[in-house]
Amino acid sequence: MINDNKRTANMAAHNSEAQASIDAVMKKYDRESNTRVWTGTQQKVIRFIVAAFSLWCIYVTLFATFLEEIRLTSFLALIIMMGFLIYPIKKGVTRPNHMPWYDILMMVLGTGAFLYFTFNAEAIIQQGTRFQAYQIVIGIVGVLMLIEVTRRCVGIPILIVAGFFILYALTFGLTNPDFFGRVKYLVRNLFYTKEGIFATPVNVCSKYIVVFIIFGGFLERTGISNFFIDLANSVAGRYAGGPAKVAVISSALCGMVSGSSVGNTVTTGSVTIPMMKRTGYRAEFAGAIEAASSTGGQIMPPIMGAAAFLMADFVGVPYSDIISRAIIPAVLYFGGIFIAVHLEAKKLKLSGIPKEQLPKFVDIIKKIYLLLPLVMLVVWVSGNMMTMQRAASFAILLAIFVSLFNGENRITPAKVVDALVAGGKGTITVAAACGVAGIISGCITMTGLANELINAIISVAGDKLIIALILTMLCCIVLGMGVPTTANYCIMAATTAPILIRMGVPAMAAHFFVFYFGIVADITPPVALAAYAGSAIAKSNPMKTAFNASRLAIAVFIVPYVFCFNPALLLIDTTVLGVILIAATSFIGIFGVSASLEGYLFAPMTILSRALLLIGGVCMIDPNHVTDIVGLVMIAVGCVLQKIASRKTVTE
Repeated sequence: MINDNKRTANMAAHNSEAQASIDAVMKKYDRESNTRVWTGTQQKVIRFIVAAFSLWCIYVTLFATFLEEIRLTSFLALIIMMGFLIYPIKKGVTRPNHMPWYDILMMVLGTGAFLYFTFNAEAIIQQGTRFQAYQIVIGIVGVLMLIEVTRRCVGIPILIVAGFFILYALTFGLTNPDFFGRVKYLVRNLFYTKEGIFATPVNVCSKYIVVFIIFGGFLERTGISNFFIDLANSVAGRYAGGPAKVAVISSALCGMVSGSSVGNTVTTGSVTIPMMKRTGYRAEFAGAIEAASSTGGQIMPPIMGAAAFLMADFVGVPYSDIISRAIIPAVLYFGGIFIAVHLEAKKLKLSGIPKEQLPKFVDIIKKIYLLLPLVMLVVWVSGNMMTMQRAASFAILLAIFVSLFNGENRITPAKVVDALVAGGKGTITVAAACGVAGIISGCITMTGLANELINAIISVAGDKLIIALILTMLCCIVLGMGVPTTANYCIMAATTAPILIRMGVPAMAAHFFVFYFGIVADITPPVALAAYAGSAIAKSNPMKTAFNASRLAIAVFIVPYVFCFNPALLLIDTTVLGVILIAATSFIGIFGVSASLEGYLFAPMTILSRALLLIGGVCMIDPNHVTDIVGLVMIAVGCVLQKIASRKTVTE
């Protein structure tokens, strides 16, 4: 009995230490994890406010019939209030139950500015362009407080981008010769119209994304993350390099729900990275696998980190179209990582997890009902049976229901509150970032800068699409550094997608292209937040981990080019045979590039073999029969040379 108590105490201490380590990594690399410390009654009050906000959002998206301006302004007013209540002025503020007077003042001013619009919406709409000086001051206060909340919970990079466009608008972009006239015009458009803060990003966030974030909170509390990890262990754990393959599968499944590259890296990585290191993977490689897989979770249908809803609105197609077209590119992305992981395991002669340590598939399959909310959500939305927000709301109720059959993770009233609080807190970051993304797109639209940028890139590219794609890729990676996925995509959709559309790329392919390269900034040096989070858990060199993650995720640097040259990969203007051909050639090309970068196939590669596989893989990006045949022959020759080399090694 004493030994059992000691064992229990040791396990509790170990779990506590592990959780503390996870929290420390999150606070370092994930801005929204740096929150105020509330305890006792104050904590209960804050939790009540955030949970009530989540319920309010669900009610409004389902039943509200009042003016859209009222919905949007009240939504952001509550976001501003919660933002100041939850996020301190800087990292490391740990004084319990303390909120400085200046934070209270900013909270009141910011919330009041948006509520002024809420309660005077009809009058403001009818007054046209005739704004009084005090209304402009209120607008300035609202914009500044939104920016401050965004700084606290999102970070500086997105504000640098927004600041550049605001300064451009006030100095060069707007034509009014009077500076105060330019300020008045800018504030009126950003704060009092739907061309700025209340543009598409915030509209979609308040209408769709918030409900899906809340749904994610409930889904996590059903134990679905553990189910995904156990399922991945059961399917792939026994094979060579099993823990790494488990990391790829589980991160893909968990990441599509979490919507955060860093959050997913830390939560699943805390389990998978130590397992990979124990198996024999280098620390840099283990951290990179988790970072690349977790980042890729956001391109994994059906949820895709909530950006799919924005894309549907921007492109003007049903949500079901987005998720169906995202399937093949997502499979290719994770296929590339899987190939690299497998070859690394073969090169290092790594074994899998012993069978007796793996969960039994029979036991796991008994919990398959946990997937029911996710499955029904897709069925309801793709079948056009109900609106997206209604489908998400019913999926929340279904998640609560299925949890009743899972004794380990049954959703109790306390967990319902926890899920509502998690959903509300998760919405703050997304909504604030969407508001600032609206500022950016508003400045670009009203100054005509988008056309100038488009014309500049087109003039450099000429009629060469590949040059336009490369320049657009670089813009996306730079603008996407340190910016959350949703806001990241909003910025790309406003600034860079029109460039490709002007070059003749279908709108769907253009938006997927900028979405992919905006996300890849999370693992691309120098601001590779997901890779740095993975390196913190793996205790590896951050920059080496980031470069390894970029190498593992090589497919994400190839696939977007493929579907821009041949939109059949996105099921655009094609046949079943066309889809099969482009998917097959793309996979072979990714195999060639991944194997070349890994430097191992059947044996360590010679320079000739690596060159053949690399060039052959790159040739297959171009959807041309000649380049496909050349690429296929080169990859085949490289593989044959490798097979011969491996036999010589065995003979010797």
